[in-house]
Amino acid sequence: MDKGYEKERFEGLKIKASVAKKFRKYCKKISKSQSMTLLLMVEFFEYNGISPKEPMGPHMHTLENLVKKRINGVIAILKDIEKNQTKPTVAMIQSLFEEAEPKKKPLILEKEDPLKKQPKHRERNQMEL
Repeated sequence: MDKGYEKERFEGLKIKASVAKKFRKYCKKISKSQSMTLLLMVEFFEYNGISPKEPMGPHMHTLENLVKKRINGVIAILKDIEKNQTKPTVAMIQSLFEEAEPKKKPLILEKEDPLKKQPKHRERNQMEL
């Protein structure tokens, strides 16, 4: 049963058998009842302000071309940003990191090996020998 329309009674419409067959096939295709399918169709036409008598070809074609032009414009802007801003900035940052490698400093907690460094002065007793 259709939600919100359970208490309404059914009404008969006179339509040709071939049209009814085609309509029922379409209802099955979209998995809606005949009442809901017809309601959706009427609401679609009213909401979009179009008439089933008017051809939509030129209108839809014009809208499609307009959308394509806008998308191409956005793509061009993104490519320009990438070319003139992103890539040069990344290249500069990479060159900075490659040239400026930090010097390896010993940790404060590390103890220096006394054998590696010779004292700057010698005791006198050792000098005389």
